[in-house]
Amino acid sequence: MRKLLLILACLAAVGCSEPPKPERSVDVLLIGGGVMSATLGTYLKELEPGWTIDIYERMEQVANESSNPWNNAGTGHAAFCELNYTPETDDGGIDIKKALNVNEAFEISRQFWAHQVEQGVLKEPKSFINNVPHMSVVWGEADVEFLKKRHAALQHSPLFRGMEYSEDPAQIARWVPLAMNGRDPAQKIAATRMPIGTDVNFGEITRQLVDSLTQRDGVALHLRHEVRDLKRSEDGSWNVVVADLADGEKETTVNAKFVFIGAGGAALTLLQKSGIDEAEGYAGFPVGGQFLLTKNPEIVAQHQAKLYGKASVGSPPMSVPHLDTRVIDGQKVLLFGPFATFSSKFLKHGSLWDLFASVSTDNVGPMMHAGWDNMDLTQYLVGQLMLSDEDRMNALRDYFPEARDEDWELITAGQRVQIIKRSEEHGGVLQFGTEVVSSADGSIAALLGASPGASTAAPIMLSVLEKNFAQKVASAEWQARLKEIIPSYGQKLNDDIELTNRIRAYSSERLQLLHMPVQPEAVMAGAAL
Repeated sequence: MRKLLLILACLAAVGCSEPPKPERSVDVLLIGGGVMSATLGTYLKELEPGWTIDIYERMEQVANESSNPWNNAGTGHAAFCELNYTPETDDGGIDIKKALNVNEAFEISRQFWAHQVEQGVLKEPKSFINNVPHMSVVWGEADVEFLKKRHAALQHSPLFRGMEYSEDPAQIARWVPLAMNGRDPAQKIAATRMPIGTDVNFGEITRQLVDSLTQRDGVALHLRHEVRDLKRSEDGSWNVVVADLADGEKETTVNAKFVFIGAGGAALTLLQKSGIDEAEGYAGFPVGGQFLLTKNPEIVAQHQAKLYGKASVGSPPMSVPHLDTRVIDGQKVLLFGPFATFSSKFLKHGSLWDLFASVSTDNVGPMMHAGWDNMDLTQYLVGQLMLSDEDRMNALRDYFPEARDEDWELITAGQRVQIIKRSEEHGGVLQFGTEVVSSADGSIAALLGASPGASTAAPIMLSVLEKNFAQKVASAEWQARLKEIIPSYGQKLNDDIELTNRIRAYSSERLQLLHMPVQPEAVMAGAAL
């Protein structure tokens, strides 16, 4: 405890010091070289070509943390297969509101990427996005009944038309042979399948967006540079202290009119250093993950799907078990997991002091309340940490009954930091989504949280624009440009079958993806939601 207090005192002392005078100025400073910063930078450079933008990344290359394809599952999260987006209600119904929101968000990402392909910013769609059917599978009477009700509820939305449902083992075997070969024929099983699901290489998207940005006037990428501090100046801009890790950690100060903290797990600590009122009460809880991986071509060839099951009680949404086809740098592999791990690091390449350094007098209370209210999560993590290699393989055999130990290896994925937020009602609440925290004057914003993350980078960064550049967004010039980037901007696809078909056709054609038009007569009557 004494060491912790000393660390906090030192941090407080550093926070009170004034950074040196700025040596240069930019319009926008992006912290972190991941898909979020790359997406926001791409938006801003298209909306304001004359603005100057600096990107700072502490690693030797961009997309080396959560955006790296080996550090995430690569699922284009559209709520087709993720059962946690459609919870069962107290009266036995199915709540599909979150599924609709997630799908609408992913459609915005598809439009954003399609536009970038059209502009020549993103090259060769198959290098970063590929059709992989999204499937859900469950077994046992209760879960089969849940999946059946879920499928029926989703048919009320044009966004989910075309989703197939089956309880026929022979049909499911045609979809995913690995999941059925060797399975007990007496087991009650059901599955859904959405052919237009996707696998996405977010690292490749990030690299291509950043490559294009750095070829434009006024954009500079600084690798091996770590942001150490940031202070608001009298004119409302920000003085940001940056250390050059490749040059003896030499520090310089950069002045920026707008700062975006898109540093993954490190975003919380930097947000706290900003000292803005909106940062008070936020804390973070780190959760890591591991996957079983096979590159055996004979096995990989028998599974073309992202096959999601149901999460264990108390587990976070990012821990839903799934057996996934991945396409990484042109190579097909299979991943199964994730298996949760724990480290006090906020980044895969972070420090063991990250969690402790984030503790402050204004968030220790919410952290304690959230910990007390989430004992089931604690029990889940303890159970995960005690898993043996045999336990992991047995978990895999629930989805691939004939899996052999020698075909699989265990790899470590990225770190995620779940949000803990002050709550008047509960003291502190653990949240599993993402959240943008912005200052009242719009001069700084930070992205906290994890799921669904990269899949919704485009709509999340759109919300950053709307929060922090409200007057610009309201202008006729920005409105026109935003509608070029996102053709459905300001409209809901779920409310308009014709619009859904037109937008999906637009993005599918440019991204070279399967397109399944929604037939108006196919949508169930009385389905307005």
